[in-house]
Amino acid sequence: MRAKIIAGNWKMNKDLGESIQLVTELKEALGTKNPSVEVVVCPPFTSLALVANVIKGSRIKLGAQNMSEHNDGALTGEVSWRMLKSVGCTHVILGHSERRQFFRESNELINLKAKKALANELRPIVCVGETLEEREKGVTNDIITHQVRGVLEGISSADMARVVIAYEPVWAIGTGKNATPLQAQEVHQLIRKTMGQMFGWSIAESIPIQYGGSVKPDNAADILAQSDIDGALVGGASLTKDAFIPIINAVRV
Repeated sequence: MRAKIIAGNWKMNKDLGESIQLVTELKEALGTKNPSVEVVVCPPFTSLALVANVIKGSRIKLGAQNMSEHNDGALTGEVSWRMLKSVGCTHVILGHSERRQFFRESNELINLKAKKALANELRPIVCVGETLEEREKGVTNDIITHQVRGVLEGISSADMARVVIAYEPVWAIGTGKNATPLQAQEVHQLIRKTMGQMFGWSIAESIPIQYGGSVKPDNAADILAQSDIDGALVGGASLTKDAFIPIINAVRV
């Protein structure tokens, strides 16, 4: 059975006090419910160390929202894998649609970051997804296949066992539009098929694929019931306990 992973991407939200309050509430609310579901929180960089301290000894794991492809150097504003590991990160989101859209990150760059994370024992959550224009043109399958092949190129079969893929239909993020569970399942199935062609079916079958398009408490159960959807990368709904906990509890194990 594939791992079930719910990750909360806080994006550029929550100062130090707010971060501590939210993660404290999450830790208390999680308890022993759905213990087989892996839960990851991804605060802004400024809150990582404090959040790590709060979740110590709990089932919550710590992720970062981005990472440099370099080890260190004169790269103002960048954060390295070594810095992330030193504060307790186990996961890192790479290639989020907002990084692609606003910071022009390419498949090639995301691939370098994924390889750097894997080489240094960080589990990458690697994102792919099409825009509204691309979906309306009917090129979703071409775009997704190209992105999956690009971001995973040259990664070994052994390393793939530690990769998480997140499908983010960009057109369903903060737009009021939603992918139906069937639309999401179709793309997840395509992603798994593409990985099967690259790495073999047994490996592709073992890799968790999250859905990341405006997941909320009222649609989570239907989305997470799909056979190739193994969790969610949650944005806005991860910013409150009352929205995030029901999504975690919606996972069927």
